[in-house]
Formats: sequence, structure tokens, C-alpha cells
Amino acid sequence: MVPPDPVRAGRLDRLAAGRRAGRPRCSVTGSAGTPRHRRRAADGAVAAAAALVAVLCSLAVASGEVGPAEAAVFRVVNGWPDALQGPLWLLQLLGVLGMPLLLAVPALAVGRLRLALALVALVPLKLLVHGELVKALVQRSRPGSTIEDAVLRDVPSAGIAYPSGHAVVAFGVVVLLWPYLRGRWRAAVLALAVLNSVARVYLGAHAPLDVVGGAAVGVCLGAVLCLAVGVPARQACSTAAPPKRPAARSARARGASSIE
Repeated sequence: MVPPDPVRAGRLDRLAAGRRAGRPRCSVTGSAGTPRHRRRAADGAVAAAAALVAVLCSLAVASGEVGPAEAAVFRVVNGWPDALQGPLWLLQLLGVLGMPLLLAVPALAVGRLRLALALVALVPLKLLVHGELVKALVQRSRPGSTIEDAVLRDVPSAGIAYPSGHAVVAFGVVVLLWPYLRGRWRAAVLALAVLNSVARVYLGAHAPLDVVGGAAVGVCLGAVLCLAVGVPARQACSTAAPPKRPAARSARARGASSIE
């Protein structure tokens, strides 16, 4: 039996070690002892900023009337062609109350327990803040009662419109999903939430400030839930080389054992 060449074996060992050293080693926990989830101060800041926007919108609509500028924006969107009614009607379904519960199922299936918990908690929190708090303090009717010549497309003409519950749900979901997504997926869910709000204006269910105020409430609720349950810690990568092994010695040892 021909013994292996220890020099050649040593070169192969060094080459393999170099390749391993060039690959980043990533871990969702970062360094040893770092938790998988964290609570970010930024979520508290986002919640406070969104709450401020919601308060400003509430003050703007407190009279119950729709101002000329807001009515002009409404008429532009509400006057889009009827051919858009089908697609936009489907988009507005993204803001129904059951959407967070529906999304919680796949989140739970892939092991995102905190995300699933936050999505489920968004429903009662929305009912409490949107239905019992904001609507009790600020009451503005739907465009069918406040804007002349509003085109209503399968939506009620009366009832409290501020803030938009669809916008609360859609933007609350966006904030909850945001830490788990990257790049184009973030842009996609944000675009869907915006289109959901635009659809509600197009259908004649809400005036523009209704959906802006609802979006602010949703962002606030989502940020509060992120702060409560935590979000994934940033992935930490290391390109440090692994400890060097005595390649030549191990090669010679293997050669000696083969000869024996």
C-alpha cells in the first residue's frame, strides 16, 4: 500500500481551512449569551410619534366636517374609473378584523410564536382603542353624509367613519411583520397597506383623514405590541478564521498510521 504524501495532504488541509475561514458564520443569537429577541427603544419612539399623528388628525376632524382640501383629495380618488372597483374591493379586504388571525396561523406554523401572539393580540387591542376609545371621543360621519356627490360603491352612507378600522388593522399588521421581513418584502406589505387605505377612499367609505388617522393608530398599536413581545435580534456574522490546526503534523500522523 502506497502511503499518502504528507506534503500534499498538508496543502489540502490548509486549502480547506482557508475556504472555511472565508465563509461568514452567522447566528441569530449573535455572540454567546445574546438573547434571540430584544425590545427596541425605537418601537417606543414610533408608538409615541404615531400617537401624536393620531391626536393631530383627531383634532383636525373633531368638528365633524370635511374641509375643502380634504374633500378635493377625496373627489380625485373617489372619481377614479368604475373598472377599478373589483380590484380595489379585494384590496380593502386586507384590513378586515380577521386578517391578523389568519396571518397568525402561518406564523405559528413556522415557529414565530411571538409574532403569532402579537397578531392575535392586535384584534382585541384594536377593538378597545379604535372602537371604545377613539370613536367615543371623535365622531365624524361617512362621506355619504359629509361630502356632496360622493360616489358610494357598496359601502354604507351613514355611521362613524373616523378613524378607519381597515387602516388600523392593515398598518398594525405591517408594523408587526416589519422586523421579520427584508428588502422588497417590506416594500410589498407597506404598498398593500397603502392601497388598502386608498381603496377605502375610492369606495366612498372614508375621507382621507379617516384613513390617515387609522393608519397612525395602527402603527401605534403595532409598535406597542412589538415592544411588549420583543422582536428578533439582529443576525450577527463573523468572518474570523477558525483556530489553526497543525495540518502538516496531522498529515504526517495519518501517513505514519497508514504505514503501520
